[in-house]
Amino acid sequence: MRRHTIEPRPGWQQTVEAQGLIYPLTRYPDDSLRPYWDESAYYSFTLPEVEALEEVVEELHGMCLAAAAHLVDQNRFADLGIDDPRLAELIAESWRRRAELPSLYGRFDLHYDGSGPAKMLEYNADTPTSLVEAASPQWFWMEERFPGADQWNSLHERLVAAWKRQAPLLPPGAPLHFAHSAGDELGEDLMTVAYLEETAQQAGLETVAISMEDIGWDRLSGRFVDQRLRFMRACFKLYPWEWLATDDFGPYVLDTLDNGGGTGSTLWIEPAWKMLLSNKALLAILWELYPGHPNLLPAYLDGPRELAHTRGYVAKPLLGREGAGVTLHEPGAEPALRAPDDPCCYQELAPLPDFDGNRVVLGAWVVEDEAAGLGIRESAGPVTDEYARFLPHVIR
Repeated sequence: MRRHTIEPRPGWQQTVEAQGLIYPLTRYPDDSLRPYWDESAYYSFTLPEVEALEEVVEELHGMCLAAAAHLVDQNRFADLGIDDPRLAELIAESWRRRAELPSLYGRFDLHYDGSGPAKMLEYNADTPTSLVEAASPQWFWMEERFPGADQWNSLHERLVAAWKRQAPLLPPGAPLHFAHSAGDELGEDLMTVAYLEETAQQAGLETVAISMEDIGWDRLSGRFVDQRLRFMRACFKLYPWEWLATDDFGPYVLDTLDNGGGTGSTLWIEPAWKMLLSNKALLAILWELYPGHPNLLPAYLDGPRELAHTRGYVAKPLLGREGAGVTLHEPGAEPALRAPDDPCCYQELAPLPDFDGNRVVLGAWVVEDEAAGLGIRESAGPVTDEYARFLPHVIR
């Protein structure tokens, strides 16, 4: 794994915008605009490195599924901060019917610098973003800049194939709706959903785009409807389950949840059982089930334990995105425990690898149960946040 500097292509911004990346710039607190898509540098990997990482990702994914089964079998929903018995039972039912409600995709964030085993930082299993840039613009960048190279990137083909396999599981005779929140100012959620809708269309599915705010509730029939008052039998939503279940319409979501048995009215993708994997408590459950595993970092729910005096620790809210609420604690500092109403996971501090002053994290994608691609983000600081940059990569 190496970082290389390179001259950006002339007109790079217009190029990636035309390829669906309509948010190539990030606005900083000083009101300046700087590249989010950053092709002034790229990373290279050897084929054996990528093959080893693929094996790690698929092993981690299997371990996460085993952890989900453990959470359901042992009724440990309280560890996830889920105290609603009805919601817990619906998640458990969704898990038991997972053959009828398969996962589409997810993204592991990995600590890796090419010199040691990759370490799992977290699993973005419900609403992962950075898919568009990983699937399309970086592939076209490679074809233009390094036509003889390869890339860890089979995302597009695998997504189309996944939709084809899942098509028989969808409610017959109804379009598949694709929803995102209209409050998405940057357009990232919009384009992620639009891209996934495109892959579904290429798989032969009939689709309808809608914003979450435009989903209606028909009181007479007791069903969700779109702007044309069509019943919404199936919907892919880039909208976290913890929001969906607790919004004002949350009770209706639970009342009409189709868990694969055909008795409800709306099948949501990703399925409700992905709440078991999108929660940072998963990190502690994994360490409990697989202590000492070379691809895991020690993690606990009741406090940092020995981490406060050895390697230091990171406190991560159980639910959150883009580094919000994450705090870093060096070894020897007095443990700072979160309040009971602000539960978190305490994970061993593993400073992100530093490449020429850039802190890097690997985003390794799975589609269904198979490793499918890689996206790389860099930050100036120790936490990968909303100011991170996306860099392409090649296999050489």
